[in-house]
Amino acid sequence: MKNRALFLDRDGVINIDHGYVIRREDFHFVDGIFDLVRHAKSQGYLVVVVTNQAGIGRGYYTEEDFHQLMDWVAERFAENGGAIDKVYFCPDHPEHGIGQYQRHSPMRKPGPGMILAACEELEIDPAHSLLIGDKPSDIEAGQAAGITTTLLFIHSTIPQESKPNAAATYLINDLRQAIQIC
Repeated sequence: MKNRALFLDRDGVINIDHGYVIRREDFHFVDGIFDLVRHAKSQGYLVVVVTNQAGIGRGYYTEEDFHQLMDWVAERFAENGGAIDKVYFCPDHPEHGIGQYQRHSPMRKPGPGMILAACEELEIDPAHSLLIGDKPSDIEAGQAAGITTTLLFIHSTIPQESKPNAAATYLINDLRQAIQIC
């Protein structure tokens, strides 16, 4: 039997998106994320992060900087009773990337590449998995990969008239609402 996974976008779902967050002191966890991951793990889900990281492609920080921060993030999850099983990231950007990072990539959301790679590597059944993102491109990537349960996390600080409209299975404004779904 294949594994189930909870796929999480990083910026805007795990941490408050301040734009190209790479320093620990700027990394503020979204309220409820530890509760959600702890619950998902208790239900047998793998927890997989899938994140576009154009800040690498734009030259704002390095892949090593990203890995160091994510190691620290993983430690915070472990301390709070959850665990991240794997992190997938795409540093490429078709217009704003520099050097090797200026390219179109099926890994970059809304492409499903990161999710498909995780499904293959970790033996995940996407039809029995969930994805939480805060942008329509996250939802599109999940659906393109065969994830049938997608949750669009809409921050309460976004004015109602500017909230994105995506064909997610659920719209949530508190990560703890996802606990009832997984």
